[in-house]
Amino acid sequence: MIDLNSDLGEGFGVWRLGDDDALLDVVTSANVACGFHAGDASTMRAVCAAAAERGVAIGAQVSYRDLAGFGRRFIDVDPVQLADEVLYQIGALQAFARAAGTDVVYVKPHGALYNAAVHHERQAGAVVDGVRAFGALPVLGLPGSALLRAAERAGLPAVPEAFADRGYTPEGTLVPRGAEGALLTDTAAVVERATRLARDGEIVAVDGTVLRSRARSLCLHGDTPGAVGHARAVRAALDGAGVPIVAFAGRLAE
Repeated sequence: MIDLNSDLGEGFGVWRLGDDDALLDVVTSANVACGFHAGDASTMRAVCAAAAERGVAIGAQVSYRDLAGFGRRFIDVDPVQLADEVLYQIGALQAFARAAGTDVVYVKPHGALYNAAVHHERQAGAVVDGVRAFGALPVLGLPGSALLRAAERAGLPAVPEAFADRGYTPEGTLVPRGAEGALLTDTAAVVERATRLARDGEIVAVDGTVLRSRARSLCLHGDTPGAVGHARAVRAALDGAGVPIVAFAGRLAE
């Protein structure tokens, strides 16, 4: 089984990014922006309502407070403040999820916070502290990261994920955006990544190194070129291969 997740609700005011409705017809989990890197009240409510209508699990995509930089700039936030800001974001999204008749069922950091929490122990711990203050929600992150280790220590479900359209270093981390090989833009390459992960538990790094992966969820970005086409092709290939596509949060609750 595998879960398909995507970053959604990344609009603000009159500005829109990605096709949320199209992606919600493909994915099983929606990482919804909570207003710190993108998203506003109306966007959050609309995405939660659309996700609930389709039975898509809602996750809080928490971020640094960085609208101008789209959450892609590292910020050396005090851990206590960061934990409070994570809690604030989850609570805001939960209000809109409840209005749609559902709940926030997991948390995933966004952008620079996601990357920082791979190695930055204090910030990883702060994210987990914020989640714990809300409740025992699963945390989605990179396998082997400080974030998932902190979640496990705190007794939270730690869920490893992989990326269908991002390049990997031989160490299993993501190639920084802007560097050569950071993004996979060819649909066939994205589909090959997804099917090999589901079939063999493997990801090929930019230098050809074969990485073993225990990912339970696969991220399909909504803001890469051809994102909707990639997502539909991945879904069709996995369906054709007989791979069950199920939200990971629902499996954890069983």
